[in-house]
Amino acid sequence: MKIYVVDNGGQWTHREWRVVKSFGVESEIVPNTVEPSRLDDADGIILSGGAPSIVDEIDKLGNIGQIISRRSRPTLGICVGAQFIALHYGGKVGPGSTPEYGRTEVRFSNNNSIFSGIGDRIIVWENHNDEVKDLPKGFVVSASSNNCKIQAFYHENDQMYGVQFHPEVNNTEKGELIFRNFIEECRK
Repeated sequence: MKIYVVDNGGQWTHREWRVVKSFGVESEIVPNTVEPSRLDDADGIILSGGAPSIVDEIDKLGNIGQIISRRSRPTLGICVGAQFIALHYGGKVGPGSTPEYGRTEVRFSNNNSIFSGIGDRIIVWENHNDEVKDLPKGFVVSASSNNCKIQAFYHENDQMYGVQFHPEVNNTEKGELIFRNFIEECRK
């Protein structure tokens, strides 16, 4: 099994890779400019967080649109990766009314798919200015916070997931469970 982590310039991309490897899964970090065909052997793809503003600097996100369009395996978008998934499929992304940094409580209203076993509330680590404002058709909101109505989501018929927060950092409760559940989806 192999899961690629597509690097969008995030400060915690190596932590995402390290968490995947900690579960005994082969993993590799690739730049977001990678030729999409290079990922054809993927069992799963993680689109990392990153510094680019999805609103003003989408060109810094390289080939992730082509990667998403070509993929046939489970995909998890984290922060800007999640925002790009929503935008790519016709959702809306924009500046958050209250950007979130640091500790935030997230409430889960739907614990399907990779959010199974999370519970009703967890404390997560945030680092974002932009956020998903509206999800495209076929996507379901799974969690929200006081300042961000779409903290986590999934596609109802496809193995496509997104989180605004950072499950890869120690400050996020049950972050490893999200990764474990994602890896299990990749095994199917």
